[in-house]
Amino acid sequence: MATMSTTATRTGGMTKDERFVIVASSLGTVFEWYDFYLFGSLAAIIGSQFFGVIDPATKLPMFNQATRDIFALLAFAAGFIVRPFGALVFGRVGDIVGRKYTFLVTIVIMGLSTFIVGLLPSAASIGIAAPIILISLRLLQGLALGGEYGGAATYVAEHSPMGQRGYYTSFIQTTATLGLFLSLLVILFTRTILGEPEFAAWGWRVPFLVSILLLGISVWIRLRLNESPIFQKMKDEGKSSKAPLTEAFANWSNAKIVLIALLGGVMGQGVVWYTGQFYALFFMQSILKVDGYTANLLIAWSLLLGTGGFIIFGALSDKIGRKPIILGGCLIAALTFFPIFKMITTNANPALEKAIESVKVEVVSDPALCGDLFNPVGTRVFTAPCDTARAYLALQSVKYSTSYGAAGSGVKVVVNGKDVPYTAAAASNPQVLAAVQAAGYPKAGDAGIVKMNNPFDIFKPNTLAIIGLLFILVIFVTMVYGPIAAMLVELFPTRIRYTSMSLPYHIGNGWFGGLLPATAFAIVASTGDIYAGLWYPVIFASITVVVGLFFLPETKDRDIH
Repeated sequence: MATMSTTATRTGGMTKDERFVIVASSLGTVFEWYDFYLFGSLAAIIGSQFFGVIDPATKLPMFNQATRDIFALLAFAAGFIVRPFGALVFGRVGDIVGRKYTFLVTIVIMGLSTFIVGLLPSAASIGIAAPIILISLRLLQGLALGGEYGGAATYVAEHSPMGQRGYYTSFIQTTATLGLFLSLLVILFTRTILGEPEFAAWGWRVPFLVSILLLGISVWIRLRLNESPIFQKMKDEGKSSKAPLTEAFANWSNAKIVLIALLGGVMGQGVVWYTGQFYALFFMQSILKVDGYTANLLIAWSLLLGTGGFIIFGALSDKIGRKPIILGGCLIAALTFFPIFKMITTNANPALEKAIESVKVEVVSDPALCGDLFNPVGTRVFTAPCDTARAYLALQSVKYSTSYGAAGSGVKVVVNGKDVPYTAAAASNPQVLAAVQAAGYPKAGDAGIVKMNNPFDIFKPNTLAIIGLLFILVIFVTMVYGPIAAMLVELFPTRIRYTSMSLPYHIGNGWFGGLLPATAFAIVASTGDIYAGLWYPVIFASITVVVGLFFLPETKDRDIH
């Protein structure tokens, strides 16, 4: 491996040893992200398989499909929620024991947890034990990922020559996108080969089982790595930290930098990243009613075209600085999210855009029957008639307004001035659905909604336009994410670097970013405006621009050795 002295002073081309360090670190991290994203991509099937618990008395499922989907999404969110705790646990180990062995442990935990999901019997076979084991495995995945990224980024940065850390660590930054892309490819390939009925019955297990091969490759490669030369030298000299958590967070001089890194960098980066990739996918599928196959292909094409931006902006940050690129990406994204998503609607579902502009839908209710619909984790059950009516309209992507009638007046839905009979059961309102569709709202599968029949069915004006818009969103992602690893590594001293950088990263990405899709849709449901959820990333990205501008230091010229 490259020595301490060469990495500290050399500024030439990448050596063979350094290329191996980057490939080994990045490849393992790609596979970890692949494992992590499989769960989210297959949430609906997982909900049916593991949360369809049968009531012994009635022999019927204890939960309806909507509730099962909610449980699956909550299990997916659990992986994000525990990531900061994984950062604390494995960050501490990484700063005491070493970088190499820590991220070797994390990849084994992640890979085995994913493989076991592929073998796990469904709720129909083992009852309530199935979802309990599944959620436990998901928590292990989140903990492992919380320790993986900081280790990989720190390890690569500590092997990087001065003046090229942005470029070297940018390869680590491609791994989340490549992991998502790989998971989408494996799922699409398996679906195509087996067909939808077989895939839903058992074929969904194949992408999970394939992970054991990826795990074997990753472990074999990482076993060949040496410890980071900077860390090894520090440890040999007896200068490593004995209590990295205390040094990192109980000492205000360092804790202040952790806070600035979170609010002035990673928070905005996290919401821009998850908006550009995950919320864009959710928006097309759940709001614009684009079928899942087409939506995944559109995202896959944008990722394929835009992933090189991570390396471009990482290398550029070595020249002009980390701060202007990260904050510039946050600012441009905040200013353009609304027009870009409106243009996606124009091209993906023009009938919906026209209906939003021309059809007036109003929920008129006794004020006492209306609450709030804010439901970011999907656990609330709405029973008040006003709330069920608005929740139902939001699920149908109908823009509505709420007005209040006299006390005791009940609830009614008004479509273009005409009262429509309404039943309080949110899942069964054929009269409301028929009325809004007759007024101009499209339904899933309508001819005007964008559709791709195969991966290369892109040469249509609307399809190319959507890919272009999604590509712009991916460029924003690469701007904010490409330089972030180098910046975080450079902010903190070697003895507590793994611990210090991992926590703000995983709070920013795991909490602010990971919970974005559910929270943004909760805002949509609460307001009746399909674009209102974009205020979430716009506000947090704007806060990062302000905080980062005044408090975040530029780090590109720091000597981390």
